[in-house]
Amino acid sequence: MGKVTKISILGSGWLGLPLSKFLADKNYSVKTSTRSEIRAKQIRQNGIDAYVFDIENLPQSNLSFLDANILIINITSKNIPAFKDLLLELEKSKIDRVIFVSSSSVYPNLNKVVAEDDGVELNEHKLYLIENIFRQNTKFQTTVLRLSGLIGYSRHPGNWFATRPISQPNAPVNLIHRDDCIGLIEAIIDQQAWGEVFNGVADTHPIKRDYYSYAKSLQNKAPPGLVEGETLSYKIVSNAKIKDYLRYQLIHPDIMKITFDNE
Repeated sequence: MGKVTKISILGSGWLGLPLSKFLADKNYSVKTSTRSEIRAKQIRQNGIDAYVFDIENLPQSNLSFLDANILIINITSKNIPAFKDLLLELEKSKIDRVIFVSSSSVYPNLNKVVAEDDGVELNEHKLYLIENIFRQNTKFQTTVLRLSGLIGYSRHPGNWFATRPISQPNAPVNLIHRDDCIGLIEAIIDQQAWGEVFNGVADTHPIKRDYYSYAKSLQNKAPPGLVEGETLSYKIVSNAKIKDYLRYQLIHPDIMKITFDNE
C-alpha cells in the first residue's frame, strides 16, 4: 500500500465538513479546521480530526493543521493581508499543493459565455487577487476551482427571494450542486491536475424566472416576485474545461431535474 496522502481542509461549513467526511471515506488522512474549540469538539465527535485555525488570528492557531501534503482552502474570507500571512506559514510547511475554492463572480457580466482562459476576470475582484497570490507562489502548486452558485441539501433555492423580488428575471443562472463540488475536488486530486483553473457549474442555465419558480414549486410556494424592465446583464459560465481536461461527468448536469428529495 502506498503512502497515505495527508489533506488539510481550511473551513468546515456547508461544503468543507461533507468534503472532509468524503475524503476520509476514500482513505485519505484528513484534517479540518474551525475557528472555535467548541465547534472543533463537535466535529471530532463525528470522527473527523479538527483543529482550531483562523487565518485572521494565526498566532492563536494550531499550526500543526498545516502538516499535510495538500491544503484545500474553502473559507469565505476575502482578507488579503490575512491570506498573505497564511502564505508565509505555508512556505514553512510541507504543503506542496493547494486547491483554492473561489467563485465565478470573478467574471463580469458580458452577456455571453465566459471561460477560464478568456482573460476577462475583474482585476480588482478580491477573490481574483487572492487567487493570483497563491498561483504566483513557487513553493507549491495551486489549482483554482471557481464554483458558481451553490445548491443542495440545506441550500434549497426555493428558500431564496422570500422577502424581495428577483432582479434580472430573464438572465440565465449559473449553479452547481454540492455533490459536484465534492466530485470536482476529488477529480483534481486523483488526476493531479495542479496549476490549473477550473469553473464548476452545471450544464443547464435556465433563466431566473423559470428556475426559481420551479424551485419554489418544489416546496409548494408561490412564484417569486420579479423586477421587470431592466436592461439584461448576465454571463453564462462555461464548464467545457472540466469535461475536456478532467473528463468529469456531472452528477447533477440539469438543475431543473434536481428535486432535493432525500437530502
